[in-house]
Parts: sequence; structure tokens; C-alpha cells
Amino acid sequence: MKAIWTGSIGFGLVNIPVKMFSAVEESSLDLDMLDKKDHANIRFKRVNEQTGKEVAWENIVRGYLLNDKYVILDKTDFEKASPEKTKHIEITQFVEESEIDSTYFEAPYFLEPEKTGVRAYSLLRDALKKSGKAGVGLFVMHNREHVCIIKAQENVIILNRIRFAQEIRSPKDLNLPATKSKPAELKMAVSLINQLTKPFDVKKFKDDYSEKLLKIIKAKSKGKAAPFTPMKVVHSKTKDLMEQLKASLTTKKKAS
Repeated sequence: MKAIWTGSIGFGLVNIPVKMFSAVEESSLDLDMLDKKDHANIRFKRVNEQTGKEVAWENIVRGYLLNDKYVILDKTDFEKASPEKTKHIEITQFVEESEIDSTYFEAPYFLEPEKTGVRAYSLLRDALKKSGKAGVGLFVMHNREHVCIIKAQENVIILNRIRFAQEIRSPKDLNLPATKSKPAELKMAVSLINQLTKPFDVKKFKDDYSEKLLKIIKAKSKGKAAPFTPMKVVHSKTKDLMEQLKASLTTKKKAS
């Protein structure tokens, strides 16, 4: 794995030099965009809007439009905005992980200690595990500030980048039902939930869509047509919620 960020993480007066690695990888198939006529690859070019000519990466700069004029920024300008956060993650507080709504979670990263930070890394990891807490901090990556939580999982410290509150849309514009559920129906629904409740194991879930799509691709490469039955959204035969719930519970019991 290649480190995507290097710096340090600190709590109190303890500083830990670390490297950051992405904890995820894509499971989707890598599909290319082709011209329908001759199946040639489609290329995207960075083109000067005025001249129409292609611009090389080394000649591209970043700018902010202010008062109808661009202010050009370079790498040092971004570092000047917050030099301490471009290379350091300061844990400002600790929280119960359950306090953080899953809506805010954005991307996980592994943190690995540099040789000089092994003991301090182990100390933070073990303290997080024993306390059951997660740290909260701010850092800058890709010229943007992020809020993050830091937790221990087995032998590794994981940094989860989370969204700022202002990035989450309000649901107030959605057309949501205001009606309350009937007590008997609610009781039955809770019974169904309890019956379907079991320990969560993410390993049981698999991206089988990509697997099935790959089978179709292989079949097409051999000139074969994969069987296809279009799915239709079919509503329940009865509109009576109690009947639907009772049937669900009975089906589950039979399956057991």
C-alpha cells in the first residue's frame, strides 16, 4: 500500500509520527468509455476555454474568482492557511463512538506509526481500546480541512473522516408521513424486528452485482446471451398491514 498522507497525531503532549493509508478499495468493475461506432477509447482533455488548445498538467494552476478576477494560489498558500493542520492531527476531545450519527461517516483510513512513534502509537491504541472511546480531531488533506474520529480496532488505529454538520442536508423539504402507527401494528412490527435480529457480520455480505455482471461480460465475449427476467415492483396482495406482518412472522417461523 502507498501512503496518501504523512504527518503526526497528538493527544496532550504526546506526538506520534504516522503514515495514512486508504482502508478501502473499489469492488466495482473497471469499465471503459468507448465510441459506439468503432469502440475506440474516449479521452478527456484539459482544454483552454479561450484557445481550445490542450493544457499540460504542469501548466495548470488553482484560482478563486473574487470581484470578477482570479486570485491564483500555489501550494504554500494552502499551507499558510493552516500550517499546523497540514501535517498534524490534534485530538481535541474524546467521545463515545455511539454519539456520532452514522450519517456523518465519510471514509476510513489506516494509521501506521513511523519507527520513532511505535511505543506512543501502541499506547494510544491500547488506551482507546480500554476506554472504549474515540478521539476527535481536525486535519487538512487535498487542500481541504476535515473533521475525523480516531478509534482502535484490533491492532490498528483507524481514522474515519466525517462530514461537517453543514454538509448534511435537512430533510424538512421531503414529503414525509405525519401519521402515527397503530399500537397493535407497531407491536407486531417490533416483534418481526426482534425475530430478525442477530449479530452483525459484514463478511456475510458480498458485492455479488459485480460478480454477476462479470459473468454476463464473459458470456457475451463467447457470443452467448445471459438469461434475463426484468424485475417488476409488485405491491403486497393485501393492504392490511396486520395481515402482512402476521404472514411475515409465520414465514420466518417456518423457515426456522
